[in-house]
Amino acid sequence: MPKYLISIIGPTAIGKTALSIKLANYLNTEIISADSRQFFKEMSIGTAAPSKEELAAAKHHFIHNKSIQDNYNVGAFEKDALNTLNTLFKNHNVVIMVGGSGLYVDAVTKGLDDFPEIDANIRETLNSDLENKGLTYLQNQLKELDIASYNNMAIDNPHRVIRALEICMGTGMPYSSFLNKKEANRNFKTITIGLTAERETIYNRINQRVDIMMQQGLLDEVKNLLPYKELNALNTVGYKELFNYLEGEWTLDFAISEIKKNSRRFAKRQLTWFKKDENTLWFDYLTPVETIIESCKSLIKTA
Repeated sequence: MPKYLISIIGPTAIGKTALSIKLANYLNTEIISADSRQFFKEMSIGTAAPSKEELAAAKHHFIHNKSIQDNYNVGAFEKDALNTLNTLFKNHNVVIMVGGSGLYVDAVTKGLDDFPEIDANIRETLNSDLENKGLTYLQNQLKELDIASYNNMAIDNPHRVIRALEICMGTGMPYSSFLNKKEANRNFKTITIGLTAERETIYNRINQRVDIMMQQGLLDEVKNLLPYKELNALNTVGYKELFNYLEGEWTLDFAISEIKKNSRRFAKRQLTWFKKDENTLWFDYLTPVETIIESCKSLIKTA
């Protein structure tokens, strides 16, 4: 029987974790996380990582398996995830993957794109510009050189912006022109399930989640990470805003409002990324799980 990966995607706070557990329990299988911040064991509340109860409800992989001080990237994740899938498929015909990090999802399902070697001096210059001129300066450069990447990528992540710019500058071609050139061969079939809702509903759910995170102790979690604020893993919504509060630059109320605003912007970018895949089966977030299960079963039978 062919092996199937059911990939659950959608904007933050839409209910992906809950659905993944229900599907895993129904199919008696395990879950791979493709959330690029839930890897880190020091970051729990602010990444909305599955709770102890949720982790106990279904076997998860790639949750809190790394430290923020580890040098871990999407290429390493692609290799690790495929190795894990090969192991899981020995005992399961279907495995669940869940996550809102589009690049990490695509790395598993489609493979990473090939990029030419770039002169290291270009990255050094861009890193210097980041330090001396700020992220906004680099974002504006990217907007001029590659508007498609500017509109679709996580432009609040300096690592991603610098990567795109070095390709633009080193090749004279847009970073986006190197994307989606080919799809890697995979020994499994992918069924992609997308959860969505009206924009106002998504935004309300995000605002409510941020309030819950604060009640759960997000501020204390961020306080403990303040000495490591320069690490790339911590350049993340929910952490960088509270760093500004802890360093006296913002009031707490303003920091919380910025978390909500930046989370909403992130959700918009997630949907832009995920909507590119025309094969995704989209469901309203209130769709009964039985309906989604039946859709998956019919695809598995007819594929």
